[in-house]
Amino acid sequence: MFNRLKVAGILVAAAGFMAAPAWVDAASDLKAVVDQSTKAMGVENLRTLVISGEGADGCVGQPYNPNSDWWRRFSDKNYVRSIDFEARGWRLERVQGEGENPGRGGCGAGPITDRTQNQVTMADSGSPWNNQLEYILLPEGFLRVALERNATVKTTTVKGKKYTVVSFMGENKATVNGYIDETGYVDRVETTIDNNVLGDIVWDAVYTDWKDFGGVKFPTHILQHQGTPKYFELTVSDVKANTPVDLTPPDRGGRGGGPRGRGRGAEEPISEDLGGGFWLVTGGYGSLVTDFKDYIVVIEGPQNDMRAEQIIAEAKRLVPNKPIKYVINTHSHFDHAGGLRAFVAEGASIITQTINKPYYEKIFKDPHTLAPDRLSQMNPQPKVKIESMTEKKILTDGEHTIELYHVQGSTHNVGMIMAYLPKQKILVEADEFNVGPANASTPTNINPYHPNLLANIERLHLEVDRIIPIHLPADNRKVALAELKTAAGKN
Repeated sequence: MFNRLKVAGILVAAAGFMAAPAWVDAASDLKAVVDQSTKAMGVENLRTLVISGEGADGCVGQPYNPNSDWWRRFSDKNYVRSIDFEARGWRLERVQGEGENPGRGGCGAGPITDRTQNQVTMADSGSPWNNQLEYILLPEGFLRVALERNATVKTTTVKGKKYTVVSFMGENKATVNGYIDETGYVDRVETTIDNNVLGDIVWDAVYTDWKDFGGVKFPTHILQHQGTPKYFELTVSDVKANTPVDLTPPDRGGRGGGPRGRGRGAEEPISEDLGGGFWLVTGGYGSLVTDFKDYIVVIEGPQNDMRAEQIIAEAKRLVPNKPIKYVINTHSHFDHAGGLRAFVAEGASIITQTINKPYYEKIFKDPHTLAPDRLSQMNPQPKVKIESMTEKKILTDGEHTIELYHVQGSTHNVGMIMAYLPKQKILVEADEFNVGPANASTPTNINPYHPNLLANIERLHLEVDRIIPIHLPADNRKVALAELKTAAGKN
């Protein structure tokens, strides 16, 4: 298996080039390679393709455990992808359900129930690059785009298997490679994309167990990765060629979205004085700034570099002439860790739960060449400093105190931390209680996150007058403990 953490173009060079397979023209002519591959797959006159099956997909950056071999996993039942190669778009219909047993991980504040999805995505030249890649990663889509982009052709061998490698440069300045085996089938397509937490990661699609579907050859097993974890897997049960495909967006449809990138910019920060040298920074995901005697402590470095830089600037405005010594990380999900690199560039140490320490030490070494951030451009780059905790950690200078606790029993993230400010009687938490409208009554179906968070508060005998969710309430209200009790069915 290829090493997915290396740039795809390097993989080809490292393998060493061999004589071309017999089916490829000796001159390695691009059109001859594509023609022979489409003929081998029986798709010379292909206009549309409808793929049916069962499988799973992942939500990048949201696993229960950061060391999982899957991103946050959902099941895909009744999966049908109807592709129009001429229009360069597709309709995806499926029933997405819980893919973890037990249900756990992010991309939702609690276990999910089955939900029917009907989405149209366009991948023309005006679409985001990741949308285009969803088309290019298809064997047939790859061959079409390779012709348009005047791809190069070389031959190589990987672990004793001979390939013709067709390559072209993507819009993000990363090489897209397709590996065509000796039968003419596209065995794998891979490229490199940017992720603001992981940096340069390989996105690949691997095709195996090919079968004849009425003259069209198509794989019955598809596996994709983004970085090391699995991103998508499908067992194909049926394929139909050249049947009508309707790309009319559904009522809630429109252009679909590819994998998440760096995210949108944050709003302007506004600070609320919590008293005693503590401030809540709003204008995006919530973050707290603390004025310790000789330094600043920030609770949460969320979202992305842009949001982190806003929080850093606000911290320096509120507490001038002091360094940011610590940034407390509630958990490893990308929307809560996306700003950590900016804090490391600032010289701060990360405080996180112990399971995250080796994970962060690993990913902070990964290159960020496609979209360099501030940390990657520093020379020399500062070493990431991480202080880990297990069940409890207290930060204090005698006047200011932050108590950190591991949220036991969390099914959102195994390394979840909550922060408690004893003088203010404030609890800071992420994702365990994302509040809805004010004055809500006890729901019919209790989200298990809520009684679990309440049980942790009671286990630790914390006096809580106010809860600050990192996902701040839409109306900016102050959330009392009574709201959590109502949501947990305890009122």
